[in-house]
Amino acid sequence: MNEKELKSMVEKLLQDMLSNSSASNSNVSTKSSSNSYIDDDGCIDDITEIDLRKQLLVHNPKDREGYLKMKEKTPARLGIGRTGPRYKTITQLRVRADHAAAQDSVFSYVSEEFIKENNLIAVETMCKNKDEYITRPDLGRKFSDETIKIIKSKFSNSPKVMLVVGDGLSSAAIEANLKDIVPSIKQGLKMFGIEIGDILFIKHCRVAAMDALGDATNAEVICLLVGERPGLVTAESMSAYIAYKPYNNMPEAKRTVISNIHRGGTPPVEAGAHIAELIKTMLDKKASGIDLKI
Repeated sequence: MNEKELKSMVEKLLQDMLSNSSASNSNVSTKSSSNSYIDDDGCIDDITEIDLRKQLLVHNPKDREGYLKMKEKTPARLGIGRTGPRYKTITQLRVRADHAAAQDSVFSYVSEEFIKENNLIAVETMCKNKDEYITRPDLGRKFSDETIKIIKSKFSNSPKVMLVVGDGLSSAAIEANLKDIVPSIKQGLKMFGIEIGDILFIKHCRVAAMDALGDATNAEVICLLVGERPGLVTAESMSAYIAYKPYNNMPEAKRTVISNIHRGGTPPVEAGAHIAELIKTMLDKKASGIDLKI
């Protein structure tokens, strides 16, 4: 088959497809705007807004209702269907979009406006930029001598509870959850007669940065709210790492962690109440991590 014959065949196929489409459209009502991929402004719908738990792409499933009930129980990509041995286009685009959101979350920063709006005292670790933060985790656990002096000047010595926020590996997690979780923690602690002072924000933060804070402030309990490593399910998941009298080179087993804090996991308000109760237990039993017997 030469190029001319191939071109002629393609043109004929396209004409057949267009004629079939026209015939189909004459028998089917116009597609509603809610199902359209292109809105009135000519913009394509954001496919990341589609709830995967309600989307079933399997062609002619035997038990649609049963399949959808199963999908309600998990964020896993079940029932995505296929075209031959391959993903459908919408599935492939969604995977790429979710992956892009995860990358953006790692390499973006919590905005200065957000930090000011929430009255956070901002400092940073010894990492100079995101690239160094990714490649040198050890620097994300340390502060310069100058930063330690700033921390000591801003916070009283030996506070009972110190609440700290770190961007970690997801700035999106901090901006999505902080406004709900902090009031919940404060309210819960207030019920136990515990007040917390100013909140510290750490840029380029690794979890063990709380150990250096423990040495600098002699805090009895430090709670670090930090962005988790994002994945394809969500880029907005946050964790709370809590430790009783943390110190440099403290074993990881001495930390208590509450993870998966986001709207599709443990809601931030609920997590905040649990964190407050956990902090009170640590203060009473003077232990955290595997040493804390609940």
